Amino acid sequence: MPNEKKHTIHPPQHQAKPGDESQMIPEPKSEPAPEGKKLKGKVAVITGGDSGIGRAVAYLYAQEGADIAISYLSEHEDARDVQKHVEGVYHRKCLLFSGDLSKEENCREFIHKVAEKWGRIDILVNNLATQTEQKNLEDISSQQLMETFSTNIFSYFWVTQASLPYMKKGACIINTSSVTAYRGSPHLIDYAATKGAIVAFTRSLAGNLVEKGIRVNGVAPGPIWTPLIPASFDEEKTSTFGSDVLMGRPGEPNEVAPCYLFLGSDDSSYMTGQFLHPNGGSILNT
Repeated sequence: MPNEKKHTIHPPQHQAKPGDESQMIPEPKSEPAPEGKKLKGKVAVITGGDSGIGRAVAYLYAQEGADIAISYLSEHEDARDVQKHVEGVYHRKCLLFSGDLSKEENCREFIHKVAEKWGRIDILVNNLATQTEQKNLEDISSQQLMETFSTNIFSYFWVTQASLPYMKKGACIINTSSVTAYRGSPHLIDYAATKGAIVAFTRSLAGNLVEKGIRVNGVAPGPIWTPLIPASFDEEKTSTFGSDVLMGRPGEPNEVAPCYLFLGSDDSSYMTGQFLHPNGGSILNT
């Protein structure tokens, strides 16, 4: 919600055109942030951080100086690979948590483990998701509907609720939505619905937390080449995946991760309630 009440921020002042920066009180800040690691000393939590976009974000965050905690669904070599890479290549700590975050108790246990280790959370990336293609609305069972919503949006609520006590002024939350939130998806109706809910959740939470100094933004990727794709579609659809966007190909996870770095660093200090759209050229009403 916009701040409709006007209040004095700067002393009243006026200049003849074109204006002189040196005479402004205070002078505008033009210098870039100091060079170096953008996330040095920060703790970042990434749900679904074992593969795809989550893995790429974990690597980039670690490269930029953050310690990492990732959740993943079940024992899988991907998660161990992420931990080895974060600790061996970037020399940052990496906490692993195996559990189904579609269940509230697991969300709370995950954050409890993070809090035990570091006592704080500087960046929360809600990223995990599931999708199941169905030709007709009638084919979406109640079980599938609950699984999709519990994984894709309920977990975002639960993980965020558990994390907030450990987040202070300057912390940030980044939620992963999708291009399908804006254009729909005829065969991923329940998935697209959860991604639309994530947009509304992000914008609402941004207004709720602004006075605490916690920023909330999101990323809405287009077609990205992740394990979710061959696990969701048949061979024919997988072979042409992403060919219908303007750039004619799917994106790679490491082409999306810089959006999360920007939103997780002080470079985006004047952004909250917003979404970035790495989607290969799709033009959306955002």
